[in-house]
Amino acid sequence: MARKAQRWNPERSLSKQEEGILRLCKKHKLYSFFRMHRHEILDEEVQERLLETYSSGGHGDAPIPPAQLALAMLMQAAFGEPDHEVPTLTAVDRRWQMVLGCLDREKPLFCQGTVYNFRMRAIVHELAPMLVDKTVELARQTRSYSSKKLRVAFDSSPLSGAARVEDTFNLIGHAASEVVRTAAKRLDKSPEDVAQQAGIPLLNASSLKCGLDLDWDQPDARAHGLKTLLSQVDALHQWLKSELSAVLDHPPMKEQWETIERIIEQDTEPDPEGGGGRRITQGTARDRQISITDPEMRHGRKTRSQTIKGFKRHIALDLEIPGLICATKVTAANIRDYEVVECLLDRLESQDATVVEAHVDRAYVDSPELIERRKGGLAVITKPHPLGSRHDVLTKAEFRFNFSKKTITCPAGVVGRFKLGSAMEFPAEKCDCCELRPRCTKRETGRGRSVFVNRNEKFQNHLRRQSKTPTGRAERRERVKVEHGLARIKHIQGDRARFKGIDKNDFDLACRAVVNNCYLLGRLWEMRKAA
Repeated sequence: MARKAQRWNPERSLSKQEEGILRLCKKHKLYSFFRMHRHEILDEEVQERLLETYSSGGHGDAPIPPAQLALAMLMQAAFGEPDHEVPTLTAVDRRWQMVLGCLDREKPLFCQGTVYNFRMRAIVHELAPMLVDKTVELARQTRSYSSKKLRVAFDSSPLSGAARVEDTFNLIGHAASEVVRTAAKRLDKSPEDVAQQAGIPLLNASSLKCGLDLDWDQPDARAHGLKTLLSQVDALHQWLKSELSAVLDHPPMKEQWETIERIIEQDTEPDPEGGGGRRITQGTARDRQISITDPEMRHGRKTRSQTIKGFKRHIALDLEIPGLICATKVTAANIRDYEVVECLLDRLESQDATVVEAHVDRAYVDSPELIERRKGGLAVITKPHPLGSRHDVLTKAEFRFNFSKKTITCPAGVVGRFKLGSAMEFPAEKCDCCELRPRCTKRETGRGRSVFVNRNEKFQNHLRRQSKTPTGRAERRERVKVEHGLARIKHIQGDRARFKGIDKNDFDLACRAVVNNCYLLGRLWEMRKAA
């Protein structure tokens, strides 16, 4: 008989058993917090939303209450447990049993499949961001703080992908192996037999480069190896068109072959000296796929020296309640920081609040959304762009800008007209005879000083003036709070992604933000109780 998902009504008062367990959890305060405040995190509003994600269909026993599963999901995120351990802990760990309301249970409360299925359902219905909103609401209520006008800070940090990063040879070989396995399953043969028949015996070696058996120290080894590999991939394609032409245009074979073509296109280019052959691309394509098992991983940079192989995680932190994470977002590593601003602002304003002050890193400043909102009165606090490291040359700060007339006046009094987003060059005849020339430019005689004017130069000029005042420097120092927030997320989540794909890791980051906020709520409620 089909049954609807159940509402969970956990006990609020502690039993003597639970009091004894809590005395043993003094070093792990999160167990105590979840037990004492589970009914506030998973209140009627949250439970109603959880129940809406389940239909009334299905057969057999009634499912575990979704609120119970949601609490287990937060416990899993807090303590970093894998899926297969969660059911076991509900049967052998009395702390988990106390929190989930199943003390003295001898069998697991649910199975591993239930953990996975609930996570996938939670991702689709955006349950983790909803729990972030709930913890934010509780924190603001505890501090008696109105959230109608928000002061927030944004920042990001690297998140290494969970899948293996592969070079061009292994990417093509791995993608071809996926095609061969699909063909073998279709023909009821072994992958080794299909690879041999299809003319791509390289895949039967212990590794692709072992199969190529080249001296990679030789200058022409890569070109020769790539030629061999691509010729065998072409042979595989011809074999598929003759043996499995009907399957080649349908999933999953269609997507698998498109992956091969995309990798060849992004990682190779026509060889000008190869007689129509191809060579490894000089440089790196911006949207280059770097893994077969996680096709959403990308190369990126946090700084000039710090590279990322996977993703970036972004957080928005409330500056009025230090440590409170209000919104999160995971993107591919090659997505520029300023492209995330609109999403973070939308999530913040879904909490019935208006952002009036944003403390951001320089990487966020070029966001069209921030530029537009600055015109509407949003205060954006950040560091100005650096003016250069040479101390023997006059910097842009020495030049006077008139933005209404679009003119620049140099330290010697020469006036020139500028255009936003381009370089403006002073007349060479003025600069050649100027007594300030040795300190102004190192260009050869006959060329005047050049000054590049950013599209947001007026804002940068304002930031430079602001940074010279004690009040302006104090405002900029407030952004350190978001760096502390990222440090706490790193402590809870680590530096390596737990899942493959952006959606799953975005969900995981939101869960970790909930855990962070729960730690903060525990401290706030202890302070309120003491007061």
